[in-house]
Amino acid sequence: MSEPLPLPGPALALLELDSIARGYVVADAVVKRAMVTLSLAEAVTPGKYLLLFSGGVAEVQESFQAGLEVAGRTLLDKLLLPMAASGLVDGLQGRFPGTFGESVGIVETHTVAAALLCADTALKRADVVLERLQLARGIGGKGVFVLAGALHMVEAALEGAAAAVEPHLLLTTELIQRPSPELRGRVL
Repeated sequence: MSEPLPLPGPALALLELDSIARGYVVADAVVKRAMVTLSLAEAVTPGKYLLLFSGGVAEVQESFQAGLEVAGRTLLDKLLLPMAASGLVDGLQGRFPGTFGESVGIVETHTVAAALLCADTALKRADVVLERLQLARGIGGKGVFVLAGALHMVEAALEGAAAAVEPHLLLTTELIQRPSPELRGRVL
């Protein structure tokens, strides 16, 4: 993510569509239904439309339902998190701690919604930190994130992330024990 996203409120929702034109219509329906904040509403490669919004739990749920109804068959994936992990919200806002632990876990998914669900699950399951989050832009619409922490915690987080989504949405999970300083500075 290149610029911080405004994410007020405890609830977070994402709709991922395969039609840019329908994405505009869905965005309009979402904000008209309830008081939510649009954090991201844009076309991304390969011709997808992402709509991320947040706010109070009831408002987000109501707007999410409206978005689903209007999206129809253009819906690729969806996510509703009534209480998103604080580390995930920080990552969406471009805030990362920069304190790598002894191990690093990487998760790559086919959709943005799957990446956010995996990250939320991993952060809630184990004592790890989100060190990087890349969604859609420049990676063909996929999602990739990096977790760091003690080896046993990263392993538990990766296990939780993998179990959080349908197998066809998860591309891979990878684990690097004791990543080299060169890797940390250039790649991670």
